[in-house]
Formats: sequence, C-alpha cells, structure tokens
Amino acid sequence: MITNEYEITIEARKDKLDDLMIFIDSHLEEFDCSMKAQMQIDVAVEELFVNIANYAYAPEIGNATIRMIFSDEPGEVTIVFIDSGVPYDPLKKDDPDITLSVDERAIGGLGIFMVKKSMDDMFYEYKDGQNILSIVKKLG
Repeated sequence: MITNEYEITIEARKDKLDDLMIFIDSHLEEFDCSMKAQMQIDVAVEELFVNIANYAYAPEIGNATIRMIFSDEPGEVTIVFIDSGVPYDPLKKDDPDITLSVDERAIGGLGIFMVKKSMDDMFYEYKDGQNILSIVKKLG
C-alpha cells in the first residue's frame, strides 16, 4: 500500500478558505479524484473549516492544521482537521429531523449532517488539547 501525506497550517479565518481549497483541490486532482467525490469533499472541507473559523477560538483567532492522507488501496483520502480550540465533538450532535419543515426544525446541525452523509467515514477524538476530526472519502 502506497500512502502520500500533505499538510497545511493556516489561520482559522473564513478569508483563508480559498487558500485551503486550492491546497485541497490541487492534491485531489493529482490523485485522479472523480469530480463527484471532489465536489463532496469540497463541500465537507468548507463546512468543517468554516465551523472551526467561527467557533473553535471565538472571539480569538487560532490555527487549523489540515492533513491529507492518500492511500492507493483502496483508493481513498483521509482529511484530518486539527485545532486547539474549544473541545467539540460534532459527531455527538443528534442529526436534524429532516422530515420537519424548515420552520419546525431546530437551528444548526444540517452542515455536519450533510458531511456525515456524503463521506464514507468520519472520526473524532480530543487528544493532547486538540480537536482531531477525520473524514474519509473514496476517490473513485
């Protein structure tokens, strides 16, 4: 099994999202990621990074490290988000009841729900004072 790993550390600010997306997309293209998978990954990365930017360090600003780990067997990428902000496990939040109308539904949680549904796997741990959230997506 061949793995390749890439990492970027940037300030967790919404105006840094474009820099992050250039980093993500350039590596996805390098590994022949399908357009459908790339679009799903882009939406997930944007949602997770903006959540870190908005909530992890508020009202301060801190850094986020994003690591991409490509594995040729079974042809997937794991993207790991690491921040030293407030401990928060988004996987513990109940999924929104999407059978309810927008007016009846509680505010929040839809973005993480979309990430969970579009990724092949998702993991969270809090270790050494850091939130570590990983998403896994098959490239094909």
